[in-house]
Amino acid sequence: MSVDTPAPAGVSEEALLAAKEQRAARQADWLSHYQQPVISLTLVTPGAEKDSIRYRNMMGVALQACDQLLWKHRWKTRDRQVLWLPTGPEALWCVEHSASEIKALCTELEQTHPLGRLWHIEVICPQQGLQTQGENARRCLLCDEPAPACESQHRHDAEQAVARVEQMIDAWFARD
Repeated sequence: MSVDTPAPAGVSEEALLAAKEQRAARQADWLSHYQQPVISLTLVTPGAEKDSIRYRNMMGVALQACDQLLWKHRWKTRDRQVLWLPTGPEALWCVEHSASEIKALCTELEQTHPLGRLWHIEVICPQQGLQTQGENARRCLLCDEPAPACESQHRHDAEQAVARVEQMIDAWFARD
């Protein structure tokens, strides 16, 4: 008797590209409609699996952190949307405030929160487009070199990166 092993769960590259295009279209719609900066939040989830209880819990922490940032500064939120997709959770906020200041504080949040390295927060301005981090480029999860270099040169095994992400998430939820 043979037992077929199910294929590992995961998301295809085509599905990821389609999700990215759909997210860009939603961002463009919001920018056009509201004429205010848009914050876009996704997760850094290496590997094929993009939707799991662990990742959903991490997104919950990210949503809370971003909501608290906006509330703390009393910035008016025109709209907020959260999508729980097979390609990974996504969130958008439209905020009435300076895009450069929003980006600076979102970058600080990514750099100071224990899970912030696993969040990808973009701020898009209707007049100037995507706000960048400048010299504060993302660092690799495994070797602390600039992440774009490691990604483009495939320096690390995907399983190592996934294990590191899971370790970071588990450490956050196991804290006292």
